[in-house]
Order: sequence, then C-alpha cells, then structure tokens
Amino acid sequence: MTRITEQPSLYRHLEKMTIAELTANINNEDKKVAVAIEKALPQINTLIAAIVNKLQAGGRMFYLGAGSGGRLSVLDAIELPTTYGISKGIVNVVLAGGVEHLIEAPEEKEDDTEAGWNTLQSYAVSNKDIVVGISASGTTPFVLSALKACRAAGIATGCIVSNSESPIAAVADMPVEVITGPEFVTGSTRMKCGTAQKMLFDMISTTTMIQLGRVEDNSMVNVLLINDKITDRAVKILMDKAGIADYTNAKAILLQHGSVKKAMDALGK
Repeated sequence: MTRITEQPSLYRHLEKMTIAELTANINNEDKKVAVAIEKALPQINTLIAAIVNKLQAGGRMFYLGAGSGGRLSVLDAIELPTTYGISKGIVNVVLAGGVEHLIEAPEEKEDDTEAGWNTLQSYAVSNKDIVVGISASGTTPFVLSALKACRAAGIATGCIVSNSESPIAAVADMPVEVITGPEFVTGSTRMKCGTAQKMLFDMISTTTMIQLGRVEDNSMVNVLLINDKITDRAVKILMDKAGIADYTNAKAILLQHGSVKKAMDALGK
C-alpha cells in the first residue's frame, strides 16, 4: 500500500509564510475533505445500513480507535444519549489507552496488539454487535489485531481509513476509505484526516439515529432535559409541534412527561 497520509506536504517552507498565507493554504486543503467524503458515500451508506440493522435488532456499536480519530469518536459517542435519548451502552468506544485516559493521549498504546480485543471481550461483544475500526494510516496494530479477532469470531466490522488498500480495510467487512491526501504539515493526520473523521462520525451517528426514529421532522424530540438551554429548546419544539401558544403551559407539560416525544404521545399528537 502507498501511505498517502505520510507523503510530503504540497507546501514548502511553512515557517516563511505569513499568517494570511498559512490560513489560506490550510483552508484550501480543508476544502478537499468534503470532496473526498463524497467519493466514499456508497461505502459510508453500506456501513450505516449495517449499523442500523444491528441496533434495530438489539445489538450495539463499538468504535475502536487510537490517536486523534479514536478521541474524536469518544466526543461523538458521549453526546448521543443526551441528544437522542438513547440508553448508554448502545454506542461505545474502545480507545487505545482507555477512554479514562482521553486527555493524556497515550500514543504508545496504539501498538498494543491485545488490548483492543481484550477490552471488547470485557463488554461481552458478540455477533449481535458491530465494531468500526478507526485508523488514518489503516495499519494501527491496536485496531488491526482487534478487527482480525472480530472476524474470526464472526462479528461484523467496518473501518474508517485514509489510505487505499490498507491492512485494516482488508479485514473489515465494510471498509470506508476517505483519501484526503498529504497533510499540510507532513504526517499530521489530526488535520485533514481528523476533519474527515469528525465529519464521518457526525454523518454516521446522525443518520443512524434518524433511521432509528430518534428524530421527527427535523427536531430532536427525544433530547434529555439536562439543562436550561436544552429544556428551553424542547419547550419551543413542543409548542411548535403541538400547537401550544403558552410557553409556561408547554413547559409544564414537557416536564411532566420528560421529553417532547412522550409529551406529544400523551397529547395524542
């Protein structure tokens, strides 16, 4: 395979550029990300369909990653129970070094060939579940070894990588290859690769939650009422959907039932 993610930057002598030149050139590189994702949409759609099928059947999803991509998947997963009202444990992250060490960035753990599968086993992973490996290079030992173990155990797998024909894509049932090209700073895959990963996580989780019925029209009707801002948003959603003109009345109904969806059901809407 060709490690495009490690190829030299298209730009030279960055230290001689002005701030305006640096930001313009970084922006020009960032523009390439959405185009690269567009090319991979058929692969992405296949992966999302498999995730939806597993979750609809009572299974779970696991992101499995290291480095920037793994950490970004944590940020995606932790917001889903609040935004969409799903139970914790439906979408999980197995991170090299452990989610509890997220801010420490223990990069050496990505070379551990046993920890990924061992952690998945601690969750009692089974063929009811799906595991999605995340690796910009497509070679990360932590991810590769765990996906191989998943395949041997008959567990469905996907992956998100940024190089073509990588070992990780070869062992994944549903590979997603988003080729964003050399980074602005050579090898700094937290840049375009990280941007692509964040966009993909948004796309995967949002589409999955919509397909699971956690959104109605364009509204988060199952959002958890965890603070004043979200409660205010939910009240306004309820007022709009149920045709309630009085804010105080709508808020009382919302708080009584705990979510927009439950309040709408109680009102027969």
